[in-house]
Amino acid sequence: MEASQPCPTGSSPGGATNEMSEPAPEQSYENGATNEMSEPAPEQSYEDAVVSAEEARLWSVVTADCLDFNAWTALIDETERIAESNILKMRKVYDAFLAEFPLCFGYWKKYADHEGRLDGVSKVIEVFERAVLAVTYSVDIWLNYCQFAISTYDDPDIIRRLFERGLAYVGTDYRSNTLWDEYIKYEESLQAWSHLAVIYTRILEHPIQQLDRYFNCLKELTTTRNLSEILTAEETSMYGATVETSTQAVDGEAHPNDVEESAEPEIPRPTEAENQARYISIREEMYKKAKEYESKIISFELAIRRPYFHVKPLDKPELENWHNYLDFIEAEDDINKVIKLYERCVIACASYSEFWIRYVQCMEHRQSLELANNALARATHVFVKKQPEMHLFSARFKELNGDAAGARVEYQHLYSELYPGFLEAIVKHANMEHRLGDKESACLVYEKAIGAEKEKEQSQLLPTLLIQYSRFLYMVRDLEKAREILTGLHDQANMTKSILEAVIFLESIFPSEKRIEVLDSLVEKFLTPEPTHGELASASDKEEISSIFLEFLDIFGDAQSIKKATTRHTILFSRKRSVLPSKKRRADDAVMSDRDKIAKTGDGTQPVLGTEPNVHNPSVWPATSEASGQQWGAAYAPQAAYPAYGTYDYSHQMPQSAPQAPAYGAYPPSYPAQAYTQQSYAQPAAVPVVAPAAAPPAPVPTAASYPQQPAAAPQPYYGTATYF
Repeated sequence: MEASQPCPTGSSPGGATNEMSEPAPEQSYENGATNEMSEPAPEQSYEDAVVSAEEARLWSVVTADCLDFNAWTALIDETERIAESNILKMRKVYDAFLAEFPLCFGYWKKYADHEGRLDGVSKVIEVFERAVLAVTYSVDIWLNYCQFAISTYDDPDIIRRLFERGLAYVGTDYRSNTLWDEYIKYEESLQAWSHLAVIYTRILEHPIQQLDRYFNCLKELTTTRNLSEILTAEETSMYGATVETSTQAVDGEAHPNDVEESAEPEIPRPTEAENQARYISIREEMYKKAKEYESKIISFELAIRRPYFHVKPLDKPELENWHNYLDFIEAEDDINKVIKLYERCVIACASYSEFWIRYVQCMEHRQSLELANNALARATHVFVKKQPEMHLFSARFKELNGDAAGARVEYQHLYSELYPGFLEAIVKHANMEHRLGDKESACLVYEKAIGAEKEKEQSQLLPTLLIQYSRFLYMVRDLEKAREILTGLHDQANMTKSILEAVIFLESIFPSEKRIEVLDSLVEKFLTPEPTHGELASASDKEEISSIFLEFLDIFGDAQSIKKATTRHTILFSRKRSVLPSKKRRADDAVMSDRDKIAKTGDGTQPVLGTEPNVHNPSVWPATSEASGQQWGAAYAPQAAYPAYGTYDYSHQMPQSAPQAPAYGAYPPSYPAQAYTQQSYAQPAAVPVVAPAAAPPAPVPTAASYPQQPAAAPQPYYGTATYF
């Protein structure tokens, strides 16, 4: 090996127990060279690489939709085809792609191969170091890295340190046998029998694939080699393989104590066969224990059909299997096993926020807040950063753990940048500010959002936003302002059934004179819209609103208003058709359960955002103590959706793929932040959702804020700038 070649530094061999050891020291180099070397000349910029017409077209496609995996792979193929010897273009496309899909270990390997072919060993090491940081718990990436080291370095210690580094993370993985096999193959090539025996012994401690084969190989090793060749220095004395000579005569010289010592009975020394049997017996016990544990997890392991990351959704049975496997491991209360399985899970299930949320909650429950924050940051900054429920969960998590500022940033990022005008985030942010005792800030959240919507020519969100703000003001006892906000709806042309229902309900519970004329004008506009606006509601929705308004008037109206509304209803609906049996009122309608009522939300046309079981919908309107409110609730029973005014339908604005903000901070500090769009992944098919629920969100990432190591108690070599 050339003296100038940098070599990765790592932990010394020591088995699986070094998994949680302290990080390694600062980067060092072989042959006494220090890291105080002169700064390398600045590299040529990516922008200097000229692209072809086809490359330019594909770049425009992936820029417009960073989740288009097929376009990315086509771009890589095209770049490799026409720029085989242009390392700048290779770096540009691979860095951009891997910023979006860092778990694709095969592309890290291809990237490293290009660097080795066009630049040199040091660049290959940089690529692999970035790879093991991005996908630390991948057996395949460590296998590729170790194979590179074997083909590059002559010093066994360097190669062993890298193997040990990888095994500290993935050595207990059920599918880690390929990495162990590579380690065994290397030690056999060196005829390092004692190292080989130690490797076999360590394998037998863990329930991994092909355990029977490893046990048989160890037995074969003990029969083909002398025990002295396979024992370590520490083990030698245990098996009586050395002969004590300190008290024996030298060159026939007699000692005074010789007679007394010779009189003591001599203890027979074990034979080679007995020592071999004892050696195998101890390891057989380890093997049996591992096999017993394997029998408990084998069904879970065999059900994992895709242990690696892919943009395609996983099928339901495999997702359920991961949940069941996690349930089993969590019940054992071994934090190391729990962390390792979660890290394997969030490789295969990286696109599913439910597993990231579960990971965070598990670590929080086990008082490992640092690990919880680490997993949360990776989810919101890298792997599911475009999924609103993840950011909502992050914001709530931060608030409940005393980081109100972080929660505030999460909400603002969600409704201002990621999905502008996202109502659920606006509502939850305002509610948080109110919980923190700052009513002014809560109102400001609504008012800023309303101001932004009013600047638009036609805002679909504004009516719902005004309703929600009015509701909030009513709940915090600012009744005057609550009614004032509703007046902003008078000029809205795109009134929907759910909005009108909410307006009527709010008017019914305000403890002041009812504005019947105002409501009548809104209902009239909904039932008979101007021709220029077109038909915005179905006939059934119109009839239902007319019926709701009649019931409202039956409680709060006078004879004249009731007569006017009844005449309009008769002309528009009753004269056009007979009343169908399905529309007849039944006495039991009045006692419809609240659960049945709440089941219908908003227009009932789309699912409501929120897939997480721990996420709650905005509160349903509380029962009012006023007699009128109680009467209204009973009389209103036939309208199934009516009591759910608090659960507005956020789904009509369910965020689509939003343009990514620049910056990717998942690489170690030693690498500059890439000037590409933030990472995100093609998300699996949307899971049917239950009421607007959501877990707290997360802040916009920066290169400095992204955690430097995967969730797992202090791990060696992770997040530092060190090499082998």
